[in-house]
Amino acid sequence: MAKKAKKTEFKKMRVLVLVHEDLVPPESLDGYSEKEIQEWKSEYDVVSTLKEMGHEVRPLGVWDDLGKIRKEVAEWQPHIAFNLLEEFHGVSIYDQHLVSYLELLRQPYTGCNPRGLMLAHDKALSKQILSYHRIPTPKFAVYPLKRAVKPTKRLSYPLVVKSVSEEASLGISQASIVTNDEKLKDRVQFVHDHVQSDALVEEYIEGRELYVGIVGNSRLQTFPIWELEFKKADDRVPLIATAKVKWDYEYQQKLGVETNAAKDLPDSVANAIIKQCIRTYRALFLTGYARIDLRLAADGKAYVLEANPNPNLSYGEDFAESGEVAGLSYENLLHRIMTLGRSYKAAWREL
Repeated sequence: MAKKAKKTEFKKMRVLVLVHEDLVPPESLDGYSEKEIQEWKSEYDVVSTLKEMGHEVRPLGVWDDLGKIRKEVAEWQPHIAFNLLEEFHGVSIYDQHLVSYLELLRQPYTGCNPRGLMLAHDKALSKQILSYHRIPTPKFAVYPLKRAVKPTKRLSYPLVVKSVSEEASLGISQASIVTNDEKLKDRVQFVHDHVQSDALVEEYIEGRELYVGIVGNSRLQTFPIWELEFKKADDRVPLIATAKVKWDYEYQQKLGVETNAAKDLPDSVANAIIKQCIRTYRALFLTGYARIDLRLAADGKAYVLEANPNPNLSYGEDFAESGEVAGLSYENLLHRIMTLGRSYKAAWREL
């Protein structure tokens, strides 16, 4: 884990940190287990670090009440709302509407704009946009809810089955990789029944799992290419970022899950990946900060899996770690994200 840089002086601001009502972080980590901390680590890291930077910080737990946000904005008049919400009323795609509400309040906020959130969260639509721009992405099909599952000959096995809209690998496990029509039908039905969304089915790209962090609105900065690795797993375990790989601490220890700077990438491949990620960021109208997920096949061709606006900001995780290597300490990364939020040219600023 990278060490925090020497303390820098920052202009003091009032920062309203928007978090899920169940993830309001405590004042201290004392008395909490590693597993408990993982639930709200990102929220704790952001809130505690902003306080250390000298800002006046108010965490606000939100579930389904916009009035709480309106009240804080009207009475406290924060300089910036640091948005860590990934859903509203339990619906993941509603985060775009919450950001729209902040714009209606003329409240500057961190992270992605409503249009970028909408496009990136709809994985099928985003892949159609990438295909239009000739950005390589795995071939795919969508199986809507409450419709019969009919395998298509346009796709070749193995295939990966996931939700078309949910984030954080919800519903993705090793069983998500299917190798025949029967398994495809079963897994699509699983997504329909348990995730309650349309199912996205795409060709599985055998290869390396790579991530590229990007910050910026119009002028972009890319972070070094990062890679997901299973240090303790054998070849029988497919290298995919399942929900357990992302969130199950014991499972991570068992497989030796690590994310590190990608090694042994030829310059030509690395440069092509960076350009591909910048084109993806712009094609989906992203702003603030995002992580682009890719698969690198054995022939050196990279495929964009998806774009993740407002990725996990936990200290020590891949986005912050790659930012550290790019020259942004954790404090400076948060400062940069807030600066981008305050300078974003929302429509209300033109009035």
